[in-house]
Amino acid sequence: MASPFSSRKRKAMSHGGKDGGASKGISAQEVQSVEDMSTPRTPVIYEVVRRLGEEEMERPAFSLWWSGVAAGLSISFSLLAQAILETHLPDTPWRVLVASFGYCVGFLMVILGRQQLFTESTITVVLPVLKHITAENIWRMLRLWAIVLVANLAGTLFAAIFVAYFPVIPADLFNGMVEISHKGLAGVGWWEMFFRGISSGFLIAAMVWMIPAAESAKFAVITLMTYLIAVGGFTHVVAGSMEAYLLVIAGDWQWWQVLTHFLAPVLLGNMVGGTALFALISYAQVMEEI
Repeated sequence: MASPFSSRKRKAMSHGGKDGGASKGISAQEVQSVEDMSTPRTPVIYEVVRRLGEEEMERPAFSLWWSGVAAGLSISFSLLAQAILETHLPDTPWRVLVASFGYCVGFLMVILGRQQLFTESTITVVLPVLKHITAENIWRMLRLWAIVLVANLAGTLFAAIFVAYFPVIPADLFNGMVEISHKGLAGVGWWEMFFRGISSGFLIAAMVWMIPAAESAKFAVITLMTYLIAVGGFTHVVAGSMEAYLLVIAGDWQWWQVLTHFLAPVLLGNMVGGTALFALISYAQVMEEI
């Protein structure tokens, strides 16, 4: 793909004078510095994300499963980190603003560790399908979604059972996790869960789109976008499943409520936000350039 600065580079080099190549414009070395510091063009970002999706869909089911389980286990640390912060902070109006940074921990572990998270795949594997809409690609996308989602939920279920029935963490931290879960999910209606899920799905997809251009700022990008999910009270189908499981263990919910009141609306919301909104818009803005 031609660099956006290639024409400038040719101009700069053509300005060389007779006196040792002196130039009134910027030098070829300076043009290279501009290219190095510039943000990648949108089609370049699209291609990076699309190729990542292709790689994910080609992975064996065994690899996807265990990567998804690892992601479920890792993301459970989001709720634990929030509980640690809330337990040690004074009960003030600003406590939630600081404690919400704990929510970022699990996502940092998952994304920087290249583990398979369902909500990331609502954009990564959709872009290859949009470019080549075939029965095979649609099947590969659905296969990946099914394996990763079930694996993620299995991972968070194991984490919830582990902290509830084994002496892993102090009682005050466990109670703090249950309290956060109750605040985030209990009393929230079906449609509110759904629309909060749209916002969360959009933010995760935006984060995936931003990471290729972030380079050394990946940590900050992941932290910012996931912090917004936590402080905004948005719902995430994988991270939130840990909270839903703990509500069942604590006796506040029944198992059927996890399926009908949480998983159904939040899963639909995340998919609408990540796929129907962000992925389609992302593809639309480059479809004439690829």
